[in-house]
Amino acid sequence: MTAFGAFLFSIATGFVAAGLVGSFYRLITSKPPSFQLTSEPMFWQLVGVLTLIFAGPTVILRNALRAQVFENRPPHWMLLSSCIAVMWSFLSGVFLLGVFLSAA
Repeated sequence: MTAFGAFLFSIATGFVAAGLVGSFYRLITSKPPSFQLTSEPMFWQLVGVLTLIFAGPTVILRNALRAQVFENRPPHWMLLSSCIAVMWSFLSGVFLLGVFLSAA
């Protein structure tokens, strides 16, 4: 596998993990994961932070898309948010692949 292929595979792994963790959080709490955790009790703040470690890319892209549609933000706003989400999912994908490969 080439270096670029490994890069794309780790990005895909990070996005899949973000979607799974975000969907599981939404299933349990019946609300989507969000960066606004200050109004929650301490236990749910901790659960929210642990969820956002892996679900962060989907939250960033959801917020950026909503800002693009509803607030008419400039297109470079969406591009910058996408770059942040891709790098975040790359890092979480590398971490998850490292954990999975070391366990096997």
